[in-house]
Amino acid sequence: MNAQFMNGQPQSGYDPSITSQDMFPYGVQGMVPGQYRTQVPPPGPNQSALNGMPPPQPRLPGHGGIAGPSPDIYNGMPVDSNVQHLKPGPGPMRGPNPAWTSPPFQPGANIHNQPVVPPFGRPPNPNQLTGHMDSLSISDSPALNTGGIPALHQRLPPPVLGPQGVVPPSNMRPPVPGQQPPTGLPFQGPQGPYPQHGFQRPMVNQVSSSSNLPMPTASQPPYSNPQPGFIPPPLGGNVPYVGGRPSASGSHPQGPPPAHAVPPSMGPSNMAYAQNQPGPAGSMQMTLGSAMESPITSSGPYDGQNQNVPHGAFGQGGAPFMQGNQVPPGQPPVFPGKGLPPSATGPLQTQPQQPRRLDPDQMPSPIQVIEDDQKNRGGLFQTGQKGLVPPLVTTSFTAEDQGTCSPRFLRSTMYNIPCTGDLLKQSHLPFVVTLVPFARLHPKEAPPPIVDLGQVGPVRCNRCKAYMCPYMLFTDGGRKFQCSFCSCNTEVPPEYFAHLDHTGRRVDCYDRPELCLGAYEFVATADYCKDNKLPNPPAYIFMIDVSYMSMRNGLVNLLCTRLKEDILQHLPKESDEAESEVRVGFVTYGKELHFYNIKGSLAQPQMMVVSDVQDVFVPLLDGFLAKPSESEAIIDSLMVQISQMFAETQETEVVLGPVIQAGLDALKSSERPGKLIIFHSSLPKAEAPGKLKDRDDRKLLGTDKEKSLLTPQTNFYTKLGQECVAAGCSVDIFLFPNGYMDVATVSEVPRLTGGAVYKYAYFQADLDGDILMSDLKTNISRPIAFDAVIRLRTSTGIRAVDFFGNFYMSNTTDVEMASVDCDKAISVEIKHDDKLSEAEGAYVQAAILYTSISGKRRLRVLNAAFNCCTQIADLFKNCELDMVINFMAKHAIRECVNSSSKQVRESLMDQCAHILACYRKNCASPSSAGQLILPEAMKLLPVYVNSIVKSGILASVDIATDDRSYVMHLVNAMSVSDSNAYFYPRLFPLHEMDLNSQSLPSPIRCSYERLRDNGVYLLENGLVMFIWIGLGVNSDWVRNVFGVSSAAQIDIDKTKLQDLDNPVSVRVRSIVKRVREERHRHMKLIIIRQRDRLEPVFQAYLVEDRGTGGSSSYVDFLCHIHKEIRSLLS
Repeated sequence: MNAQFMNGQPQSGYDPSITSQDMFPYGVQGMVPGQYRTQVPPPGPNQSALNGMPPPQPRLPGHGGIAGPSPDIYNGMPVDSNVQHLKPGPGPMRGPNPAWTSPPFQPGANIHNQPVVPPFGRPPNPNQLTGHMDSLSISDSPALNTGGIPALHQRLPPPVLGPQGVVPPSNMRPPVPGQQPPTGLPFQGPQGPYPQHGFQRPMVNQVSSSSNLPMPTASQPPYSNPQPGFIPPPLGGNVPYVGGRPSASGSHPQGPPPAHAVPPSMGPSNMAYAQNQPGPAGSMQMTLGSAMESPITSSGPYDGQNQNVPHGAFGQGGAPFMQGNQVPPGQPPVFPGKGLPPSATGPLQTQPQQPRRLDPDQMPSPIQVIEDDQKNRGGLFQTGQKGLVPPLVTTSFTAEDQGTCSPRFLRSTMYNIPCTGDLLKQSHLPFVVTLVPFARLHPKEAPPPIVDLGQVGPVRCNRCKAYMCPYMLFTDGGRKFQCSFCSCNTEVPPEYFAHLDHTGRRVDCYDRPELCLGAYEFVATADYCKDNKLPNPPAYIFMIDVSYMSMRNGLVNLLCTRLKEDILQHLPKESDEAESEVRVGFVTYGKELHFYNIKGSLAQPQMMVVSDVQDVFVPLLDGFLAKPSESEAIIDSLMVQISQMFAETQETEVVLGPVIQAGLDALKSSERPGKLIIFHSSLPKAEAPGKLKDRDDRKLLGTDKEKSLLTPQTNFYTKLGQECVAAGCSVDIFLFPNGYMDVATVSEVPRLTGGAVYKYAYFQADLDGDILMSDLKTNISRPIAFDAVIRLRTSTGIRAVDFFGNFYMSNTTDVEMASVDCDKAISVEIKHDDKLSEAEGAYVQAAILYTSISGKRRLRVLNAAFNCCTQIADLFKNCELDMVINFMAKHAIRECVNSSSKQVRESLMDQCAHILACYRKNCASPSSAGQLILPEAMKLLPVYVNSIVKSGILASVDIATDDRSYVMHLVNAMSVSDSNAYFYPRLFPLHEMDLNSQSLPSPIRCSYERLRDNGVYLLENGLVMFIWIGLGVNSDWVRNVFGVSSAAQIDIDKTKLQDLDNPVSVRVRSIVKRVREERHRHMKLIIIRQRDRLEPVFQAYLVEDRGTGGSSSYVDFLCHIHKEIRSLLS
């Protein structure tokens, strides 16, 4: 039966003779444009999705319309290409009712000279067109439940509130037969031909509707058996996308090819936000019709005189660019022939059917989510409420510890834990906590207080050994306490006894940090030390490669010149100490090792050479390690002598294994924990323990044999790393390769010891020296702990089962790290071994036993409390997506050792589909299979998973073997904030910055479509920084920042901006400086000009676009995931 809607009510008996005034005497109200839901099976290869009707005839060439079964789009609404594009009369955007004109079509007539007809009707109530589809949030209240309302079956599309008023609908007639498509070949881009664009679509406002609009019933679908020749409203909603900006002639678009053309294999891809449809609380619904099995393209109006149109139809503003030919308010828009294809200025001709494109602006936006969270949750965050989801890692907040530790120290993938393991398994979500034990704090946050209980030591549970915390329950008048983790009763030591008040709490509760705070430290007794002996302050040993390569690139001279003044002055120290207690030592090496005596009583330094690298030893103990303040003159003399002694060296082969062995032996002999800081330049090929061979073969990447390149080629460095952990010796390696270095093997020792790896390919001291010294300064000065042991305790019913990060485990429970700095993170997966109680909740306690920078043994305790649930919907409402992505990336790195990258990518996509399918099956209200329903807390899961799939940890093309191993090492130890920036970089428009503001500009989405030819953008992901410069950028802006008159004259080899005395230069440099300060690695600045040969390198970081090697764009991936979800639910 055919169905139509009159005044928002479904009616039967579709009559083609009914006019628009008959159907909608007061205009079309209560309708959401561009939304379509189908409840019929997907079409066959020769059918459309409209209940099997034949595919529509080719569309006429319109002004930016979408060819195929959908009408054109103007200012975000469907219109017909056969009629005149009209604008509302005078008045504000939400002002009086404008008059519409909708003339009958006259074949062969000029589209701009059509007669005016009487008004169409009253426009919709502006109150019904509110909100923003990109940040749809659904209330828990059924009365406010805003699901998805489909577009109504109508002959005329509803009016849409555009940026300059209400945009009129138009009659939707079938195209005129017999007209030929325009001739001419499309522009050939780097990834295939562009769609032919005559002009660019103006930007439009996005429209959502309120929850009180009329809604068709599920029993009467909005589109059922339409008449032959009927052209429905567009299935994909507003589709104002343009694949590239055309030139002034309108024939050669600029910019990359469309990033989200959906291949036929992607399956259903027709989507728009579906609002006002009954759905679960806290979810987002998107309509994905099944009619779209082919690539989607569209074009939009563009004035040839307009040079400021962005690459995509949407810029940062909400109004279209009309400066080429300004149209007075209330007058119909005029599209002159300039810039239009030949067919647009002459008689109308038919155009071959073109596939439809999804609108990326309708997809969930990470930028919008971040901004909303900052707006709603920035400021003070109190941790007292159990199971409270913290603000995002991107949000600036101040944590107030009220019994649960700050989320800077500990975060979880979920804060409402399923009571049973079956429920957790059903959700396909991991239960993981990530620890950053020594995370940097906000300036307004106090560090964890230190508790000294004397010889009594920390009070612990007798059974599970959990430490005293706010969750313990005191009984028997305060003489006993019941453990919240294992429920065991333990006697309170007499020295720790205190009476209870009328509520059962100790009277000294708020006087003891361990009874009222979630993070605190105990002073450890000798029982917590090795051999019951308190440790000594740590030592730093600098080990410098002085081979030919290091001398030629200027590394040795740079270190000798700046090491003492720039580095040794910033050794870490306790807040209450005047100077650092760290000792330092120096070693140089090539094929043999050179040790230096820097004892302060000497007149000059002494060098001792160890040439037997097969059985290396330390030739001196006294004088090898010294405090910099006591040996200042000797160190100055040593730096001068090193650069002179090896200036003429021709030694090209170097060792590495004996260097680490010598440093380990030196720390053991001095009975100190510490760190080896090694500067190494080439593959260790010299005959010595740890010798490596060149095994690089990029052809293996992406195959089943690639894991042989990503794992160590020998177990020598693995065993050496384990020895270093046992001695508390951490290893940081700074690599300066000009070729293959075998990072997978060399980084094994830093991985096991908790150290770091830095890589500077093709290092030149004059260009990269500042970057190295900044990284070295940060590495030396940041907060750090040594000889650490970490254990995680949990409530009865759950337990820690797996650990992820850069560390070593000698047993199944203890994480051992020779050093832990403020940027290292450890992820712990937790699983059920029994049922949890919904009433009692669940608790987690992390204990970190470590040696401080001053040589004191301490115990840091971090506590967290969670709720428990029996409904899977409660689980999805209390998840943290950034944590999930962090864990999925680390798990993928581990899987790369056993599986190919292709299998790992497929596993990630499969997990993503299963998570969303579980939500759809268990939490969402019954709805059309064409709807993709996303949990509000997980709506960015597809874009982030796609970013992991395209990232360097799984890349198999356009990446060197060493680079991939390097990135895998870094990501494996990343905190949640670091991984968030790495997988979705920040993109700042510098040309729109406020010169008077002190904050960073608002970022935009990572897509090439967002870039304007006249814009300048800064992109950063925590490891690298780009400045992209459009060729049409204002010459004054270029002169103010770069000191030249045009973008073509900018020296792109420079990695530092000039210090020019003008407000623009000062502001740009302050932005770059602040961004770098937020990261713990100094990001090298790379300048990219539009259409330069290096531009593809920059484009690889635009994660919403299609990547190299055929990787999917965000829209492609979302369509693929929806197809997988439908397959899982069928």
